[in-house]
Amino acid sequence: MRNLHLDLRTLSILSKNSFLLLFAISLSLVCVTPVSFADVFVPTHEYVGYFDSNGIYTVVGNVKNEIGYGIVPIISVSVIDGEKEFSKTIQHVSLASGNEIPFKIKFPEVLGNSPSLMPAEISFEKTIANVIALDVIYDKTLVVHEDGHLTGRVINNGNETISNFKIFAVIHGFDDETLDIGENVLPISNMEPGEIREFTMYPDPKFTSQVWYYSCFAVGQDSIIVLNVPRNDEQFKIRYDSSILLSYPEFNQQGTSLSFNLIQGWSFDNHINLEFPKHSEDESFQVFLNDDLINSIQSIDDMGNWHVGFQMEPQSEGVLTISGFDPHGVQIETTLIPDWIRNDAYWWQDDEISDSEFLDGIDYMLEKQILVVSEREMAEEYQRHVPSWLKTSVGWWQDGKISDDEFIHILENLIKRKIIVV
Repeated sequence: MRNLHLDLRTLSILSKNSFLLLFAISLSLVCVTPVSFADVFVPTHEYVGYFDSNGIYTVVGNVKNEIGYGIVPIISVSVIDGEKEFSKTIQHVSLASGNEIPFKIKFPEVLGNSPSLMPAEISFEKTIANVIALDVIYDKTLVVHEDGHLTGRVINNGNETISNFKIFAVIHGFDDETLDIGENVLPISNMEPGEIREFTMYPDPKFTSQVWYYSCFAVGQDSIIVLNVPRNDEQFKIRYDSSILLSYPEFNQQGTSLSFNLIQGWSFDNHINLEFPKHSEDESFQVFLNDDLINSIQSIDDMGNWHVGFQMEPQSEGVLTISGFDPHGVQIETTLIPDWIRNDAYWWQDDEISDSEFLDGIDYMLEKQILVVSEREMAEEYQRHVPSWLKTSVGWWQDGKISDDEFIHILENLIKRKIIVV
């Protein structure tokens, strides 16, 4: 364990483990009970920019939600580098009232020595955001190691299985300044109620000798990075969630191949999932790093978008190329309501499935924010209810007499008025 060198403070008599435990507990209490009266904000002392170990300008911060309902925060960050200004926007995961979530944005375009970080701009959308009952265990197993990385344990204190979530934390230096944002190496998947799991998170290698403690632990998922790339006189939208850095996206002249600069600076394998709009059912993608073929998986999500996922080895770097785009196809509009929910609605209308099975589909649309209803309380199984006369509206929807948007509006209105309870 690294000596903390607390400069004649009486706390120097404590071991680092004990001090870290006591300090982290107190900091966690401070983090969940901020003194500011702002609604949704990024505290100034937790918003910094720095050049990372790869020389890439990086901005980190921590969004706090102090309004009375869940939100999806949208964070826009701008950096002035000489006479140029670079801006990036991320859409983060849903954030329950009274909670917080850190973020990290990289700017490889910033090449000057003295960039100016502008205040973050925060907007948000109302949503349903239930608190995830995943808690860090504050005991002797929560350890900051000599190289600055953290190991610890988390417990599922809820009644439901938790899948595909990450743990985030603010990483502080010896002067209590914010150094970096950490996240656990691997997502937490299929964690049963009462189960305990170990986790590990690392700072940027630049800060390994400067780390003092981790605080403000939060549970969530990777933020969604949105890129708009010109292709054949249109803007091609790309979304991805990963701590791998992709920059300078560009299509070839034919519009069949998309390339990025890639840096995977972590000391472990890392996964990346890219989402593209579909232009043809026949699009088949291949992924290359520096012209070497990489194993990848192609799939379609419930909304009709392509997904391409693959693993990157530690310390990977170079030109990432994805080929197989149809340059002549027309973008296929994404589906607001998944096909399996349409089928469920049709079967429910014909009394082939139960009310409860139909409500499962509505619950899914709430979770995926297809339906947005603020301040919804989760109902017990025996409380769930849907009126039989809604089958008339389902019939109109199935026959094309009302649109997806209109049907969604009907459902949202009925849920708000508690005529549908789910």
